[in-house]
Amino acid sequence: MKTIKAKVQADNPVTESSLDKAIERGELRRKNSLQATAVTYQPPCLAVSFEDGSGVLLPVANYPEFDDFEGGDFASLTVGYAGTALCHEGKDLHVSIAGMISASKPLMAMAASVVASRNGRQSSAAKSEAARANGRKGGRPRKVDVVL
Repeated sequence: MKTIKAKVQADNPVTESSLDKAIERGELRRKNSLQATAVTYQPPCLAVSFEDGSGVLLPVANYPEFDDFEGGDFASLTVGYAGTALCHEGKDLHVSIAGMISASKPLMAMAASVVASRNGRQSSAAKSEAARANGRKGGRPRKVDVVL
């Protein structure tokens, strides 16, 4: 196991430039992460809305965290932790939205399909050069049927 020594930065002064860098890092993190904006209960599901207007319905029966909830308890659910969790202060409940989504096999299968599709469209410099080289040779070689 590798040990990493923590850096003590308690005495670093806060300057305008360090503050601007921190704000920039926070904005970048916010843009690249899951940001829920609202949650509503539409029996038998929780409707979680996101910044871009999209949303997801999560059936509460799939999550044991909500077994002791009643109708009024769902009305008190809020979005917390910078849009990454569902919170209920009265029941001291904080549930990760990403964790709830990852617990759903169909949603994870769809996410894997979307990621695979997006990654398949990406082109690297090496792929582009290989395509150009194949083009100079007349394109992709034809398949040859082998008869035995």
